[in-house]
Amino acid sequence: MLDGLAEYGYWGLLLASFLAATVLPFSSEVVFAALIAAGMDVWTSVFYATIGNAAGGATCYYVGKLGKTEWLERWFKIKPEKIDKTIRWLHGKGAIMGFFGFLPAVGDAILVALGFMRANVPVVMVSMTIGKLLRYVLIGFGTDQIVSWL
Repeated sequence: MLDGLAEYGYWGLLLASFLAATVLPFSSEVVFAALIAAGMDVWTSVFYATIGNAAGGATCYYVGKLGKTEWLERWFKIKPEKIDKTIRWLHGKGAIMGFFGFLPAVGDAILVALGFMRANVPVVMVSMTIGKLLRYVLIGFGTDQIVSWL
């Protein structure tokens, strides 16, 4: 499937990046590196990958937002005071944790949790996008450097 997405160039990268940022087990780095190795522009690749990955991360946030705090009280026996304290913390500085949405495995869970706790949407989206952008810049220019050595 990854080879098929690489054949679609930047649009395939956008789709691969979107899928990788959802709860689906998918890796956009393979498509990303393949396009750069094939001679595609690094900055354009970074742009498409970041847009797709940020859209997927936003999807995770909004999936989390569908949850209800009553579920935590009933199923996990968490006291309402603890939930309220966590929500207040996330509305402030906690929303910046969206930056770590780029991390493999736990990044999606962080974004779902931020959505569940109703963290500040603009702060989550901006910090998440910055994290994802920096990740693709590092991967992109690292891949480009490795390809130039070959």
